[in-house]
Amino acid sequence: MGKSMAQHLMKNGYQLSVFNRTASKADELVKEGAIFAQPIDIAKESDYLFLMLGYPKDVEDMVLGDGILQHMKKGSYLIDHTTSSPGLAERIAEKAQEAGVNSIDAPVSGGDIGARNGKLVVMIGGEA
Repeated sequence: MGKSMAQHLMKNGYQLSVFNRTASKADELVKEGAIFAQPIDIAKESDYLFLMLGYPKDVEDMVLGDGILQHMKKGSYLIDHTTSSPGLAERIAEKAQEAGVNSIDAPVSGGDIGARNGKLVVMIGGEA
């Protein structure tokens, strides 16, 4: 789903830096103009960082501890599209607030077909 979402952003003129744990899965995006980079490097440079990972544990590992959150710029936005757990979203929001980062929990519904067609439903939780 993340690849299709990224393609829609790129088609609308946005320059993206992307990462996938299996680098070859990002090859198509790179051919279309995305820059492949490591998560911490993306975190340091991005005003808006979107996640679409497989499981809550993946989100926890990517964001907390030695993850991307501690490298994000103050005032930037962490937007997690992973279907995760409310408790994890709350923990991330607390740590993000401490770091001066805006955290948005934004799981999507619509599956791969919805992502390819640009027809996902996004459920958003965060500060007003």
